[in-house]
Amino acid sequence: MDQRIINLFDEYTHKPLSRDTFLKKLAKLAGGTSAALALLPLLEVSYANAATVSEQDQDIIAEDITYPVEGGTMKGYLVRPKGTAKKGSVLVIHENRGLNPHTKDVARRVAKAGYTALAADALGPFGGTPENEDEARALFAKIDPAKNLDNFIKGLAYLRARPESNGKTAVVGFCWGGALSNQLAVHDPKLNAAVAYYGRQPEQKDVAKIKAAVQLHYGGLDERINAGIPAYEEALKAAGIKYEVYVYEGAQHAFLNDSAPTRYNPEAAKLAWSRTLDLFSKSIS
Repeated sequence: MDQRIINLFDEYTHKPLSRDTFLKKLAKLAGGTSAALALLPLLEVSYANAATVSEQDQDIIAEDITYPVEGGTMKGYLVRPKGTAKKGSVLVIHENRGLNPHTKDVARRVAKAGYTALAADALGPFGGTPENEDEARALFAKIDPAKNLDNFIKGLAYLRARPESNGKTAVVGFCWGGALSNQLAVHDPKLNAAVAYYGRQPEQKDVAKIKAAVQLHYGGLDERINAGIPAYEEALKAAGIKYEVYVYEGAQHAFLNDSAPTRYNPEAAKLAWSRTLDLFSKSIS
């Protein structure tokens, strides 16, 4: 697909671009309205592809939960391996469309690998993630960043306090959640590992606060996010922080999301996920 079309879709999903404006620009690039409408199913997510681990898998237990935060509760999707052994925990952070079937499947993958996983819903304070993605995107503009960060820090505390926890925690986030993974690494000194997939980088002045091992994954074609890599890597080196950075050539933003047909890159996704599980094994097992 024409890279300009994928870049336009990326603009639509990350900036205040209305659907009508997006469709008009898409029609211009595609050569007409009919062609644009034919491309839409290839660009937009399809959650029929979002279940690689079944919720009924015999090795895991999945449930909807709430946990306490300042002024109320947060919603989340908790998945844990069966058994009584103490285990590490992972906070799974969604993209900028909220807690959807794909993110829940990622949580199940984490649990299948032997860890307790909590996919918290950043839109919980607004009633939870709506099914309509445009409605979800609009709600993200209403999130208070400081309160949201605290809500996710509280999620890590909730995981550490659970009876099956060994006290060790990691985060893995994607896109908007990747940026939040970086922020949690800065602001939670108890965190053992932070994995950020194509997420915006923290300010250089804050990087020295990081205590966790950091692992960063980027798509080679994701120029918007990749522009921040050099400064982040320089700050990580200067602070002596243990980190890994991987750029997957030919991969798009959101390359791990197998519900996004034109951006999903199975080879890059498989390799990146194996590296993620390897870090979890070293950091929180």
